[in-house]
Amino acid sequence: MSEPTSESTSAPTNEPGFVSAAAFHRAPGVADWRVTGTGPQAVWSARSLAHAAGLVAPVVEAAERSGVLPDVDVRPEGVVVRVPNRGTDGIPAGATEFAAAVSRAAADLGLTPDPSRAQSIGIYVAQHSGADVRPFFEAALGYEPLGETDAADPLRCGPQLAFNPITGDVPSRGRTHLDVFVPADQAEARVAAALAAGGRMADDSSAPAWWSLASPENHGVDIASWTDTEG
Repeated sequence: MSEPTSESTSAPTNEPGFVSAAAFHRAPGVADWRVTGTGPQAVWSARSLAHAAGLVAPVVEAAERSGVLPDVDVRPEGVVVRVPNRGTDGIPAGATEFAAAVSRAAADLGLTPDPSRAQSIGIYVAQHSGADVRPFFEAALGYEPLGETDAADPLRCGPQLAFNPITGDVPSRGRTHLDVFVPADQAEARVAAALAAGGRMADDSSAPAWWSLASPENHGVDIASWTDTEG
């Protein structure tokens, strides 16, 4: 029986007007940023809520100049800025200009970049090949369709869902795991920490794109870094 793979979750097509993760990282001024399963993001530590909130106005200004639609999450501990995937086409080309401008503003404010904290969480809903459970989850969670196989919180607060069949599996037996998308330069450390905390390696044949881990009671978690390096 073949298992579904993390990499089938809304891989971007890189249509004109969009760039790949590798091209994004080659742009100048984006060293603070990483590309997770929901698009580029950067995390800066702050001294206070007011300190973190100081980045909001520069984000708005940069967004208007570059034509992207970012999300900003302001907390007392810091601020997270994301350029969310609003479809399956890839990263908007204006994201590189936007990211560089926001990084300059963050440096001027004395915010400290912390790429190790960038991540996105997805739930991989495995279903029998003859079933379609996406409408149920959309109704129960108030989500909307995303592409051909996924569903997303319309405000992008909750984890993205991916629905993929397991050919030949037993009907009415749900098999679901978490996808944790982390920066490529943080992935092996995250895997090591999970193993040290009692997990076990279920499958590392796709590493370094992703590692499939299991908890002490066999709950599945994939640590995935492929979104940060895709060419």
